[in-house]
Amino acid sequence: MNEDKSKVNKEPENPSEDSINVVDMLLSKTQGQTFDSETMILETQKRVWGALKKGYEYVGMINDSEQFLRKNVFSKLDMVVLYVDLVGSTTMALEMPEEKIAIIISSFSQEMAAVIRQHHGYVLKFVGDAVIGYFIAEDNALLASDHAVNCAKSMISVIQKGINPILNQYDYPDLMVRVGVDFGQNIVVRYGADQENSHVDLMGPAMNIAAKIQNMAKANQILIGADVFQKLHPNSQKEFDQVIWKNKEWKYRSRISGELYKVYEHKG
Repeated sequence: MNEDKSKVNKEPENPSEDSINVVDMLLSKTQGQTFDSETMILETQKRVWGALKKGYEYVGMINDSEQFLRKNVFSKLDMVVLYVDLVGSTTMALEMPEEKIAIIISSFSQEMAAVIRQHHGYVLKFVGDAVIGYFIAEDNALLASDHAVNCAKSMISVIQKGINPILNQYDYPDLMVRVGVDFGQNIVVRYGADQENSHVDLMGPAMNIAAKIQNMAKANQILIGADVFQKLHPNSQKEFDQVIWKNKEWKYRSRISGELYKVYEHKG
């Protein structure tokens, strides 16, 4: 087991109410303050340690995504969709106590949700050990793409520098994720006539392709679709290389040109 003693060489201090409230604030309606990456990583360590050691539970997320979607039922919206999926959770489930698995996956999911909100996105839902977020691009597709890509990079950093050093102290395996990001138009759908209680969701090409891209990613790899890549600043584009697919493992075509849809991998 590789243990990052340079990052965490002792148990973090007991999570204080103030430190715990950092993520709870990001998951609540009172979002507004921005935290630097170092602060987010330190607070992540405190919360994950608190969850494993003390049974700390997150206050939970006020579902502003649902509120937003209900206001826009049947609307077609441009957005950047992000899928982040935990790698190897099945193996973990076979090797670790069930209660610890539940704590780790719950903490992972809510930390990822906090990162999405930190980068001005909405958390659509938790699906098993995956989290789906989206970034509205109606007003500024370039900014939304930038937010989504920076969010993906922050997720990797929070896991590697925030969560894993705490797990290492308990001799638990490192967490790894796969991230897929794509841009496109989705429609807000409501399953039922009840405007307040019927389930609302998103449906569209961007949702589907982001999921397909994520499935193709390797552990701790970020993959983005060409429609996102084209909207990034040239300096940001330099951080990505086009993926060269072999043996027809990628078969999805551009919704515009009909040609094989290009996918780019982050070189970080």
